[in-house]
Amino acid sequence: MESRSKAGFIDHLVSYYFWFSLFFISALLFPFTLIIWIVTVLFDTRRFILHKATCVWSDIVLFINPYWRTRVTGKNKIDPKETYVMVSNHQSGADILVLFRLYSHYKWVAKQSLFFYPFIGWNMWLNGYIPIVRSRGRSKLMMMDKAVNTVKAGNSVMLFPEGTRTRDGNIQPFKTGAFRIALDTKSPILPIAIKGTFSAINKNSLLIHKNYDIRVVVLDPIPYDEIEHLDPKEIATKVHDLIANELTS
Repeated sequence: MESRSKAGFIDHLVSYYFWFSLFFISALLFPFTLIIWIVTVLFDTRRFILHKATCVWSDIVLFINPYWRTRVTGKNKIDPKETYVMVSNHQSGADILVLFRLYSHYKWVAKQSLFFYPFIGWNMWLNGYIPIVRSRGRSKLMMMDKAVNTVKAGNSVMLFPEGTRTRDGNIQPFKTGAFRIALDTKSPILPIAIKGTFSAINKNSLLIHKNYDIRVVVLDPIPYDEIEHLDPKEIATKVHDLIANELTS
């Protein structure tokens, strides 16, 4: 009982440290990203350089967290010259941080409320990431249009097709939006499996838990010619099953 109480105290202590460090680092780095945006905005229309800087920002945040260790496998499957619709399962708020460790160029599709967070959200605006209000149908249509145009401009997009974080750690059914984008733009799909972040931060909790086995696994890309004759629901099921199989392997 005493050891459990001590472990809980350490979890709370590490959590306070992590969230304070996240805010402090973000406040410290945002002016630098703003400078990068000002210097590059006229010639780097894809904001490639700014996104790379944001990947470094995320890596720093992960580095200072003594409770997590992240491994990324399969990065060699990502062709830097290709434009993908990238999809991943969604286990917790840590997913965004660990996916930046891919260091590949993409635009996030994320809920609009995140864009108003100080420093982090402001950086999302600078990067040209794509906001969506999940409860509004018109916002979804605007997101789809913007995502299609973003892909056509040479940027991959990153989405969580479950729509929200899992409540129990199990992968949820996939919505079809990401796969409609792939069909509309004739793009390959890049499935990604995230393991271990559910136990690192539970949904509706800010408490950080120890997990030295967080993994990001890049699966084989699915070429457009393998999905062009399928409807979005069939593609969603196909990709869902691929990621689900990886999660249980």
